[in-house]
Amino acid sequence: MRLWEATNELEPVVREVGDKPELLRAVNVATAAVLLVATLPVLLAAMLAVRLTSRGPVIYRQTRVGLDRRGRADNADCRRAEDYGGRPFTIFKLRTMVVDAEAGTGPVWAEANDPRVTPVGRFLRATRIDELPQLWNVIRGDMNLVGPRPERPQLVLKLSREVVGYRRRHKVRPGITGLAQVSQHYDQSLDDVRSKVRYDIAYLNQRSVVTDARILARTVPVVLRRIGAN
Repeated sequence: MRLWEATNELEPVVREVGDKPELLRAVNVATAAVLLVATLPVLLAAMLAVRLTSRGPVIYRQTRVGLDRRGRADNADCRRAEDYGGRPFTIFKLRTMVVDAEAGTGPVWAEANDPRVTPVGRFLRATRIDELPQLWNVIRGDMNLVGPRPERPQLVLKLSREVVGYRRRHKVRPGITGLAQVSQHYDQSLDDVRSKVRYDIAYLNQRSVVTDARILARTVPVVLRRIGAN
């Protein structure tokens, strides 16, 4: 099976990784630190633009579901009131929507030409600049550069019931980019999620430093052509 083909098999045996986990983490942390320093001028300029053009915080914090640490040596106490299939963590992004954008709707997917997105936010989303603060999530250990995209706890509970194999995505750390992200647009329906889960499981079974490097390389033209940005 080629890397870029989503498998129809949703019950594979997920390997830990193609390379040693320690090597993958070291590469992720080192690369994220270099990227954070290299993109700092862009990040600071974007933060200023957000501050000057809309009311509210510059950095947006949101709870997402990450790695399932149960059964791992580094697991402390993963007991939770709700079983999300992974440990919740705080993700950092540049704010691209108006304040309290979901106050009247609850968690929902972004739409094409979403009216909640600010003018500056639309540009930040199209260029993926709004994702730069997640490099800090990588350094902290919440995420990797490449992996399944983390979702909000409320949506995880819903999608786990409706999409076969969804929780298998939590077998590895979530990523800023991933095979599913470079292969299709943002989720807008359950069918989109089902398609992305197939890509995520294909990635889980081929994961390695080389695989991650290939996905990162493919991310560049996706960003430059502004594919899949809502």
